[in-house]
Amino acid sequence: MDHLDMSDQGEQRIERLPLHEAILNRLRDMIIEGHLPPGARLNEGQIGLQLGVSRTPLREAIKYLASEGLVELIPSRGAVVKTFGAKEVRDMLEVVRMLEQQAGALACQLADDAGIARIRNLHDDMLAHYARRDRLAYYKVNQAIHTGIVALARNEALSDVHARLQTRLKRVRFIGHEGAEKWASAVTEHEEMIAALEARDAPRLTEILGRHLRLAWDRVRHDIPGAPEVD
Repeated sequence: MDHLDMSDQGEQRIERLPLHEAILNRLRDMIIEGHLPPGARLNEGQIGLQLGVSRTPLREAIKYLASEGLVELIPSRGAVVKTFGAKEVRDMLEVVRMLEQQAGALACQLADDAGIARIRNLHDDMLAHYARRDRLAYYKVNQAIHTGIVALARNEALSDVHARLQTRLKRVRFIGHEGAEKWASAVTEHEEMIAALEARDAPRLTEILGRHLRLAWDRVRHDIPGAPEVD
């Protein structure tokens, strides 16, 4: 599957940002939004022309994406957007669920008021993006909320494992918001999540996070190759 959907990207050349970071962020967003779909080959010439950059920094960005697990470097084919099967996705979501439930319980005990207030501010920003139906901006703040709650647990090892899985699941988590009903349900779950965190109600927050991550699988399963129709 080598076809690249480069539509709506034409006027978005790399400008005024640190070059490596700008290229990396743009490629990552293109993967998240599906402009570079799973299985697509990253054609350096085509992408470099599209973004107005040379091959050297582009290659460095691609290598970094490979280190994140979003891209595979395949002999004779080059760089290809990673395709995750149904079992891989479900297994990763299951581990993320357990990590976030543990982190949520610890956050209710250990977080200071300022830390919880930062999560509330992120939540309010997320709702503003939701009101504007800006899916990519919404998604990025949404993921920052999950990362922020994990950080409140003050467990570096937990945060590290969570971050690596979150990165690999970026495209999967993004498609979980496709469709008005799925998106609205996810927002409602986040409202409950923030309320439980602010109340420092560990059992409630643990339950909500568990439900939220289990529903994440239900929201994406029909878009994952090889997913069973029923469990």
